[in-house]
Amino acid sequence: DSSRLPTFASQSVGLTGREPSIDLLQAFVEHWKGITHYYIESTDESTPAKKTDIPWRLKQMLDILVYEEQQQAAAGEAGPCLEYLLQHKILETLCTLGKAEYPPGMRQQVFQFFSKVLAQVQHPLLHYLSVHRPVQKLLRLGGTASGSVTEKEEVQFTTVLCSKIQQDPELLAYILEGKKIVGRKKACGEPTALPKDTTSHGDKDCSHDGAPARPQLDGSPLGSWTVGPQRKSRVALKAQENLLLLVSMASPAAATYLVQSSACCPAIVRHLCQLYRSMPVFLDPADIAALEGISWRLPSAPSDEASFPGKEALAAFLGWFDYCDHLITEAHTVVADALAKAVAENFFVETLQPQLLHVSEQSILTSTALLTAMLRQLRSPALLREAVAFLLGTDRQPEAPGNNPHTLYAHLIGHCDHLSDEISITTLRLFEELLQKPHEGIIRSLVLRNLEGRPYMAWGSPEPESYEDTLDLEEDPYFTDSFLDSGFQPRAKPRLAPATSYDGKTAVTEIVNSFLCLVPEEAKTSAFLEETGYDTYVHDAYGLNSWVISSGSRVASWGWPLTPTPLDPHEPERPFFEGHFLRVLFDRMSRILDQPYSLNLQVTSVLSRLALFPHPHIHEYLLDPYISLAPGCRSLFSVLVRVIGDLMQRIQRVPQFPGKLLLVRKQLTGQAPGEQLDHQTLLQGVVVLEEFCKELAAIAFVKFPPHDPRQNVSPAPEGQV
Repeated sequence: DSSRLPTFASQSVGLTGREPSIDLLQAFVEHWKGITHYYIESTDESTPAKKTDIPWRLKQMLDILVYEEQQQAAAGEAGPCLEYLLQHKILETLCTLGKAEYPPGMRQQVFQFFSKVLAQVQHPLLHYLSVHRPVQKLLRLGGTASGSVTEKEEVQFTTVLCSKIQQDPELLAYILEGKKIVGRKKACGEPTALPKDTTSHGDKDCSHDGAPARPQLDGSPLGSWTVGPQRKSRVALKAQENLLLLVSMASPAAATYLVQSSACCPAIVRHLCQLYRSMPVFLDPADIAALEGISWRLPSAPSDEASFPGKEALAAFLGWFDYCDHLITEAHTVVADALAKAVAENFFVETLQPQLLHVSEQSILTSTALLTAMLRQLRSPALLREAVAFLLGTDRQPEAPGNNPHTLYAHLIGHCDHLSDEISITTLRLFEELLQKPHEGIIRSLVLRNLEGRPYMAWGSPEPESYEDTLDLEEDPYFTDSFLDSGFQPRAKPRLAPATSYDGKTAVTEIVNSFLCLVPEEAKTSAFLEETGYDTYVHDAYGLNSWVISSGSRVASWGWPLTPTPLDPHEPERPFFEGHFLRVLFDRMSRILDQPYSLNLQVTSVLSRLALFPHPHIHEYLLDPYISLAPGCRSLFSVLVRVIGDLMQRIQRVPQFPGKLLLVRKQLTGQAPGEQLDHQTLLQGVVVLEEFCKELAAIAFVKFPPHDPRQNVSPAPEGQV
């Protein structure tokens, strides 16, 4: 065969600007006929394709197409060889040969040829029916099995396709819908093929309306990134990157085609659900919390961390969830919204919610801890919006004590006060993670909607003349005559009524002093340990407050006022209810002396997180001890005052209380052996109570800059701030 030696490459070496020394079309046709003759003449079905002359001939055909295009005088015109390829449906035939996998390995050769033609030939090809139809068929051939011998070539093929689609998003319509869309383009007078590009009306892959069957994207590399985690990591990563290219297209029409005409979103979410079900039924919440740093680019668990049953399955799930979140972040709005809704409906509601509502404590623990880990990874606004609606519902009206909140929200609130302390701790961690997400609806649903209009304030009450007047100790059942006679003073008597600024707010110095002096001296032990002073909490509070400072523009977009809303005397008074969330936190806080240490830490951590929000109503209700509360209302400070009242009565029943309290503090800080003591829960609660008061004081201090008028007060007496 004279077409084989020398090769086209060597024949072309001497070409300059003159006419080529060979007939390109003749050489192209001869190479194609050489391939077809192989199937007529060969009788050996076991010889691999790579050991035949087929790969060489395909390479020559590719070189001819590329060289012909380089020699074209007019850019954009198709040369004779390209016309021949399109007219004679060479790609269609190759696709059929690849499907037959004869000779063995032919599919691999076909994938490579398609990829190279689409990548190296600059003339637009995917608009032509004789190109995009075999492309559709080839997509259906790929992705049929995890770890197939052609997976590398399949992913390379889809890489080229995604790159082409990113350059021209309209191409997606041709690949997804094919002839049907092409027909619409023709109706609009748009060119779809060369004049000589004929079609075959007898294609067995066509549907009844004449349109080719839609590519099953959940069964091909274009849509089966869902099998990526089971594949080799390099191949899976490339496939995932391809999908990112695809979903980030700027064309609304192309994004709509992707959502409405493919199984892309359902396939992605289906794999998320499969990975969730592949994990053990029970995972230790501590193991879940400890597995950090999982991303879709590195979905495997770090090898330096302790191993536990289900670790790799957990890492695979979190890695894929991170990928879903990344897809939604990068995708066109149309795709992002559709994928976020698919995650919410098919994973959050159908898969995860039954576990959160389950009666089994193990199911509740595992699902809640997993949800917390997912929230920690979540970054996309669209998916966060769906997650908030899933967890908290969409109602933003003030709550009432007897109403039934959103079903899942009601269960989660109930889990915060569960008989199982571990479930309570795990659920409180979930809420703490939720409070750190940049979505105004979270804090509004949990707290702010119940503080609107400041119904917690007593209407028309005069400004108190002294701090004790605001406490109404004699009217409080906790504060009996015997209790007052015991010598308890909530704080040193102030010099004057609380200092106020120009807007009537309590000076921050008075707030700080109130919290620092709330715990009586006989119940304080931090002075004996230098590292637990108030200044330490100021430093920590600055760190905690950094997210508020860094998110100033975001909070500004929420439209929060700078000062409390003025009370309207003409507004009808409504009973105040702090809301289900604050109610369970206050209830938990009131039992701080009887709860496990770890639970108390979590309760106070959530309350501290709430107190950091820069909303004037939150600051006033949670941090201002001097506000006049409406009858029957309680605030965080009033809850703490009642806890102190209970503490002072119980101290009298604990022999050697100061010494035992100091020992417990040393045990908690690792400075003394952890021997069991009588009243240990009570003593640990007192330590947490003291530290929490210092933390609240520090938060109040750092929420206002030094130039704030609320800090322009005279120095406090000795022993105060």
